[in-house]
Amino acid sequence: MQALLKFSRAIDGLNAFVGKYVIWLIFAATAVSAINALVRKIFGVSSNAYLEAQWYLFAWSFLAAAGFTLLNREHVRIDVVNSRLPKRVQVWIDVVGFAFFLTPLCGLVLYLSWPLVIQMYETGEVSGNPGGLIRWPVWVAIPFGFTLLMLQGWSELIKRIAFLRGQGPDPMGRLVEKTAEEELVELLRKQQEAAAAESAAGTTPPATPAR
Repeated sequence: MQALLKFSRAIDGLNAFVGKYVIWLIFAATAVSAINALVRKIFGVSSNAYLEAQWYLFAWSFLAAAGFTLLNREHVRIDVVNSRLPKRVQVWIDVVGFAFFLTPLCGLVLYLSWPLVIQMYETGEVSGNPGGLIRWPVWVAIPFGFTLLMLQGWSELIKRIAFLRGQGPDPMGRLVEKTAEEELVELLRKQQEAAAAESAAGTTPPATPAR
């Protein structure tokens, strides 16, 4: 089990690394959009390459961050019923989901996407839009992103099995420490509660008269 947990930590580290830097793709897409707008307004010219570059960058950021999103449990979950169940039942639901739904889905996407990526690379397929870009760089994002997502699914599966065996921490616990803003709000709340308690209980003793 310890070897699997070590493998899980390596996957977590990989997706944390990718997630840390993938935000720059959003910045690049924003920069391309701004440059395209300026060139069009100032010089009256534009190109579909600018638009497609934005799509490519967004597609890469969305797909490459899929594993990082799962690591931080930020995917949309329907917890109306699940959140009311006992902790171990919730963990078992995740085990079934990762093993029998997420992994086969990612495997199927990888199986179907790789031949298309190879074909587009070999043929040098280009967008049908005038001035468009070659296709294969954006298609590579599909197997890349789903590989990271599948690996992260395995990592989450390992962590939940370890928890069920009593060999790992609660996989549903808090992931990050409180932010500075949260700590400030918590401090102010405690101060207000303390002040209210003192006012209600009259904890300030009356002055002792001098003898």
